[in-house]
Amino acid sequence: MPVKPLLAVTMGDAAGVGPEVIVRAWGDPRVHDACRLVVLGHPEVLRTAVRMLGCAQTVATATDLATLNSNSEVIGCLPVGSDDVLEVTPGKLDARTGQAAYEAVVRAAQGALAGEFQGLVTAPLSKTALHAAGHHYPGHTELLAELCGVDDFGMMLYLPPAEAPHCPAGLGVVHVTLHMALRDVFAHLTPEAILAKCHLAHRVMHKGFALNLPRIGVCAINPHAGEAGLFGDEESRIIAPAVEQARAAGLRVAGPYPTDTLMGRARDGEFDAVVAMYHDQGHIALKLLGMHRAVNITLGLPIVRTSVAHGTAFDRAWQGTAESTGMVAAILTAARLAQR
Repeated sequence: MPVKPLLAVTMGDAAGVGPEVIVRAWGDPRVHDACRLVVLGHPEVLRTAVRMLGCAQTVATATDLATLNSNSEVIGCLPVGSDDVLEVTPGKLDARTGQAAYEAVVRAAQGALAGEFQGLVTAPLSKTALHAAGHHYPGHTELLAELCGVDDFGMMLYLPPAEAPHCPAGLGVVHVTLHMALRDVFAHLTPEAILAKCHLAHRVMHKGFALNLPRIGVCAINPHAGEAGLFGDEESRIIAPAVEQARAAGLRVAGPYPTDTLMGRARDGEFDAVVAMYHDQGHIALKLLGMHRAVNITLGLPIVRTSVAHGTAFDRAWQGTAESTGMVAAILTAARLAQR
């Protein structure tokens, strides 16, 4: 029987919903059937979340990761971060929880690069708290890319097959541009950037999800795909050349298509992955298909990393109402990718 992969689960911002969704997801037997888990963060924060939710788990300090026996009754926690996080008001922005979240991601990435973990799953951190702690990254994706020493990377939002029933390997959306102001998007759209994301989409669907020749649809950026130049020429000048280059490289790529029709076609099984030009173009469409079940996958890293597709939700944190479906999906997806 193959050994289950060991996944590091970072707590995210301790003042947000991360601890709660981790504890809730820990009670789902599917995650323990698929992998072994260890949380990286402050054990006392987890204990507080367990008490708040009235769960039966105990939290134990993980001392020997090599022999860790993960199960639904005991939450193994590898202590990361100082006791400062215990003084932070739940649901409030604070540099101390930003620092702790940063330290957990760094420790998890270092462990994965060293082979200590077979992947990492991240609970949400606050970008503002991260910046307040002196770490000026737009988010997890860019921080992990730097830690792994890569510059060809991307974000995919992914719906597992159970949530995209017409897509045998699930449905993914990769973004050409990501965390930037909308006015800056056009300056960063190039045929080279689009082609690179087509390759990343192909690679994860082929190697990670076992599709022989994934079908990739590419979004236009202007209404009606520019309407033959009436509403902009980026389609003919930038996007279409990238599509042609991808085809010449042997990828099964089509487009550019208007996003309002492309996502429906992808949902119905015509495409396995979609390349979106900017953050909200991909996020809004996929989250409408499966808000709480979407998974964030970082592409281009030498390690496996998945995450929930929602934020810290400070307005709902520590009230016992956070939705944990996304954390379960993120864990199961990471386990699947780690096995391959």
